[in-house]
Amino acid sequence: MSRIPRDRTNPAGKRPGKIGRAGKDAPAVEPLNIVHGALPSREVILRFIADHPQKASKRELAKAFGLKGDNRVELKHMLQELEQEGMLQKNRKSLIRPGALPPVTVLDITTRDKDGDLIGRPAEWPEDQGVAPAVAIRQQSPAGRQGKGKAPVAGLGDRILAKIFPAVDRGGPAYTARIIKVIDRRRGASMGVFRTAPGGGGRLLPIERRGEEMVIDPDFTGGATDGDLVEVEIARLGRFGLPRAKVLSVVGSVGSEKAISMIAIHAHGIPHVFPPAVIAEAEAAKPASMSHREDWRDVPLITIDPADAKDHDDAVYAELDPSPDNPGGVIVTVAIADVSWYVRPNSPLDREALKRGNSVYFPDRVVPMLPERISNDLCSLKEGVDRPALAVRMSFSGDGRKIGHTFYRIMMKSAAKLSYQQAQAAIDGKPDDQTGPMLEPILKPLWHAYEVMKRGRDRRQPLELDMPERKILLKPDGTVDRVVVPPRLDAHKLIEEMMIQANVCAAETLEKKRQPLIYRIHDGPTLAKQEILREFLATLGISLAKGGNMRANNFNGILAKADGTPHQTMVNEMVLRSQSQAIYGPENIGHFGLNLMKYAHFTSPIRRYADLIVHRALVGSLGFGEGGITPDEEAALDDIAAEISTFERRAMAAERETVDRLIAHHLSGRVGEEFAGRVSGVTKSGLFVALPDYGADGFVPISTLGTDYFIYDEAHQALSGERTGLGYRLGDSVTVKLAEAIPLAGALRFEMISEGREMPAAVRSFHKAGRRDRGQVRKKPGTRPPRGRH
Repeated sequence: MSRIPRDRTNPAGKRPGKIGRAGKDAPAVEPLNIVHGALPSREVILRFIADHPQKASKRELAKAFGLKGDNRVELKHMLQELEQEGMLQKNRKSLIRPGALPPVTVLDITTRDKDGDLIGRPAEWPEDQGVAPAVAIRQQSPAGRQGKGKAPVAGLGDRILAKIFPAVDRGGPAYTARIIKVIDRRRGASMGVFRTAPGGGGRLLPIERRGEEMVIDPDFTGGATDGDLVEVEIARLGRFGLPRAKVLSVVGSVGSEKAISMIAIHAHGIPHVFPPAVIAEAEAAKPASMSHREDWRDVPLITIDPADAKDHDDAVYAELDPSPDNPGGVIVTVAIADVSWYVRPNSPLDREALKRGNSVYFPDRVVPMLPERISNDLCSLKEGVDRPALAVRMSFSGDGRKIGHTFYRIMMKSAAKLSYQQAQAAIDGKPDDQTGPMLEPILKPLWHAYEVMKRGRDRRQPLELDMPERKILLKPDGTVDRVVVPPRLDAHKLIEEMMIQANVCAAETLEKKRQPLIYRIHDGPTLAKQEILREFLATLGISLAKGGNMRANNFNGILAKADGTPHQTMVNEMVLRSQSQAIYGPENIGHFGLNLMKYAHFTSPIRRYADLIVHRALVGSLGFGEGGITPDEEAALDDIAAEISTFERRAMAAERETVDRLIAHHLSGRVGEEFAGRVSGVTKSGLFVALPDYGADGFVPISTLGTDYFIYDEAHQALSGERTGLGYRLGDSVTVKLAEAIPLAGALRFEMISEGREMPAAVRSFHKAGRRDRGQVRKKPGTRPPRGRH
């Protein structure tokens, strides 16, 4: 199955800085004019300390400027003079400017800015220095810095230890910060399930994997009843015993249908109730007029979607190109719902759509970006109903090259609503009453056009990862029925490729018009990630060329070598982890995974705000009438791109956590049973094991693996016993026993049943070389499991 990877590392891929640049964790600043080995001026020293607080000790300053001998002595005297004059002050072993934050500071996260980013302030600040400065908190990817370890993630109300950097953008907070450690998660509101206790009051059962139980006194229950999902704040902390909490609000019963997804919705702050003004605007909307539109209602465009889809935002049609100049060529038409007609800039509908950023899809519900009156009615390309759309007609040569395209604003009428399975069955020789009459005039031309387009795709060689996606099927009560892997049909690939090409056309047209837009961009893997992958592949006898000019086809070659081998799944996992996340941005860097230079999301404006912006840009730049992009929107594209990228990550996290909770709930009655699994992650603390039949994973703490001395080998993605030479590697098939299931936290803990296998010679030589500095963990009988994700 072809799939573009999600975020696995820092998408910017910044290299460590040098003197005159910010450090590897800090934003870049204007270089200083430094003569290495020469004593700097007072002004240069002060500027350097302001820009590099992490290098502000006497020793670090001498090293940074390359000072030796007498120059080091002169530096010491100069720093003493600056202290005496009040230009510098000591902070432990470092020097800081008066009123500046030290390089490492304890912060309380107090609010969010207009972009949704967290803002903190120093936990301690002298009253005589005025208001404490604001600090923008930079959250890292879940993989951590350069993909090593798990990055700490903080939220509102948390107290953190943070590394401080001067901000480059002087229009915002004066500082940015990278989280080193979350000191206290109990300072703000928490969420959990209320359980009544004998005699009144109750307990709060946490919904987070690292959460802790709290006591709720009878006077602080807030009317909560047993099983209610509640939000609480800490009422009192003590040195001994559990913290005591006060119920702030009752969200609803955790035993009710759709309660599992509600946990994620509230935990991530996803807006799910439309304000009255938004509903009123949606209900008052009238069908679109024919102003600035062409009448395409006789064109037999059809929709092909999942069988349970309620909104239909794309329709397709294909035919042979009649032009004698394009023998063997085809014309493909893609029509997309004209959401820009109904959702105008800065209207209540628009502001709410931006606040949501995208629709969020859970197994039991959808939290839409737009109200149903818009998403499922006026903008949905329903069969046999007039609907406004933006359409692009694309011409392809016989070898699959796109040779031209034109956009139109139209009124269309869908000729049919088909499911993927229905359309595929017709092509495979099993048409039904609906698809039978459509087979020759509509479906076969579509499939022929796809075959032509596929020649161009094969030549382009986008990244082709074989990572099947599982789908959870629910019972009527909202619990898990079973987990399936839907087949990957040509019907899916056909729609995907036509949508990709329509997105390319949108980016090309807007660039040609010099119209600002939001691109969908995907950076290549960082050099650090490439090196990790290179070392891992070397253990399998697969080479990866060095150099920063990697292309998607380099990775396809690796995947091809692993195809059909016992390492196939393992190699696909590691290639996926090496990839960056695709994000939105107004500056184009291309799309690495799709191997495209120009790409913008255009085809899903009902569920993605980025597509709505692109629609408005097309309407405005092509003179299509009302609903075009405004100057204010153009000026705010940087902020909009950052916001919707953040909201996309929020949605992904909420969707993933909901699946984890559903599966943990599904398996909670099977503690003690054995399951077939596969090692899906190797860490210093233990193994993550995926259950392919359930689409879930759990943790095996290293303390339960055995009595050997286990060593973590990152290059080989292995944990292996130093004495026996037996261990486990990424991708190994294993049998595990379910030791614990925590449904509210979505956590599973396993015990390993399978014996470790003999490690390859390269791993054994790693042991003999004594290279334990790369990570090792000892297991002794009687030790406690390490804390972490269970």
